[in-house]
Amino acid sequence: MVLTKSELISALQKECRILVHLSTKVDRAQLDFRLTPKQRSTLEWFQYMSMMGDNIIHAIKGNGFNPDAWKKDEQLSQARDFDQTVAAINDLGDLYEREIGSMTDAQLREDVTMFGSTASRGAAIVSIILSGHVAYRTQIFNYLKAGGRVELGTMNLWAGMDAPAA
Repeated sequence: MVLTKSELISALQKECRILVHLSTKVDRAQLDFRLTPKQRSTLEWFQYMSMMGDNIIHAIKGNGFNPDAWKKDEQLSQARDFDQTVAAINDLGDLYEREIGSMTDAQLREDVTMFGSTASRGAAIVSIILSGHVAYRTQIFNYLKAGGRVELGTMNLWAGMDAPAA
């Protein structure tokens, strides 16, 4: 195993903390900002992140993706305002600890098929959820920068904190 279970949980919790940090950089007047008309808005990205990991961890534990459950979770996320969305993201850290923590090493090594690919449950968590967090928080970071938050930098994106004062 490349990551221990506690390292995987910690990595996912760090992603949640980074998203919560980035949420503090959002200008509420920019919640509807989108790079192009067909892309998600800033609010929609945060709403997506508030439900993606929760839904996928249950799919991985439950032997596959459930489109009906996804649609239900997506609708619930879209009904949240920004503060509710950030609270849901903050709660994901505990969800990851509970859901992954309850899995045995043998369960993490069991195969699951998701989106046409078969992998161990542990690998699926890394390749779908952890990678999704990294990719989409980078998208959110780019939205913030494009929307005028030019002072944001590497520490905001990768450490979830403001850079120390010079």
